[in-house]
Amino acid sequence: MPTARTAPASTPFLAAPNTAAPDTAAASDAAPVAALRSVSDASPVNGVRPVTAPTPSRRWTPSRVLVTRSAAERPYGQRVLARLEAAGVSDIELLRGDRLPSLRGNGDRAAFMAAKQTLALVVPPASLRRLQPIAPSADWRFDLAQGCPAHCQYCYLAGSLSGPPITRVYADLDEALTGLDGYVGHGTVTSGSAARAGEGTTFEASCYTDPLALEHLTGGLATAITHFGTHDWAGPVQLRATTKFDDVAGLLDLPHGGRTRLRFSLNAASVARRFEGATSPVAGRIAALGAVAAAGYPVGLTIAPIMPGEGWREGYGQLLDDVAAALPRGTDLTVECITHRFTPGSKATLTDWYPRTKLEMDETTRTTKRGKFGAVKHVYPRDTMAELRSWFQGAIADRLPDARLLYWT
Repeated sequence: MPTARTAPASTPFLAAPNTAAPDTAAASDAAPVAALRSVSDASPVNGVRPVTAPTPSRRWTPSRVLVTRSAAERPYGQRVLARLEAAGVSDIELLRGDRLPSLRGNGDRAAFMAAKQTLALVVPPASLRRLQPIAPSADWRFDLAQGCPAHCQYCYLAGSLSGPPITRVYADLDEALTGLDGYVGHGTVTSGSAARAGEGTTFEASCYTDPLALEHLTGGLATAITHFGTHDWAGPVQLRATTKFDDVAGLLDLPHGGRTRLRFSLNAASVARRFEGATSPVAGRIAALGAVAAAGYPVGLTIAPIMPGEGWREGYGQLLDDVAAALPRGTDLTVECITHRFTPGSKATLTDWYPRTKLEMDETTRTTKRGKFGAVKHVYPRDTMAELRSWFQGAIADRLPDARLLYWT
């Protein structure tokens, strides 16, 4: 295995406290991505000619990496360690056991920033590999990691995960992939839908992370795509992944076999600039969407979270126009529409993380919905939801007539 470097105990890794939201996308969302680079001059892969990918707009480098003993013993964990060293990460600490140390800072904000800048390479508990349905997206949730380096001020993980927001990469990927065969043909979410049964048994890799944000450090998404594309399955399958990043060059020549649907989470440019810190700009994501579609992947557009602010029709209309212009003819495209919602817990966490946020989270202007176990979430009122749904259904049909709208929520 590679030799990991451990920084001296005095090496600082805490970011200075900052009450403002972290930086937003580094490049303008209004301008098209002009800088394209050749990915391959090889023969066609997956029946298509080599394509180009946008130059990555940003790559996350963690300030600190923690590696548990069990993770360092796994072959995939060793490959990740080698990639981390190649990426120039200097503070890599090999732990003596499998428990992560607590991260402390000068106040809650500093502790939050320390956690967001930390990557932990771990082996998950066995219960995580007993897959669960993840409606409405997929038959099964299949986690490559947990946590995300982005700073979206509406982050859904804020209400779903407890503890410091460390990004945990799971070192058991090789074993986890070989354990998926028993789930094929037993899904109940998409497999139980007449409209989506043709997708086969679906596996969602983006429930608690953005796998493309970590791909340059882990190679995990490429490993999963290759396995899905080349493995002899008992029936049709599909791997699903969603991202707010644009570094797709390493995915374009993979033998995906049409069994991975790469979806790009997009929003009106004004929303992305205000609330999606440390992500790739919308224009870069759209260029990446076009590149993977040209490489023969089925692709998806995840419009989320939809916010009916001033000029929302014009903003989302421009987004759909830009997507339509970027996609090759005949693209296999799906669309998922998710309106903004929040819970009491996520609001409390997000206002702690981003105390200067301008994100609207006013319960008095929302409708309260309760889940079957009493969980509360605040959504837009019925009239607003009806107006949004009607507009988006019409706009998608007009601008992306061959797309399939999977769901609205």
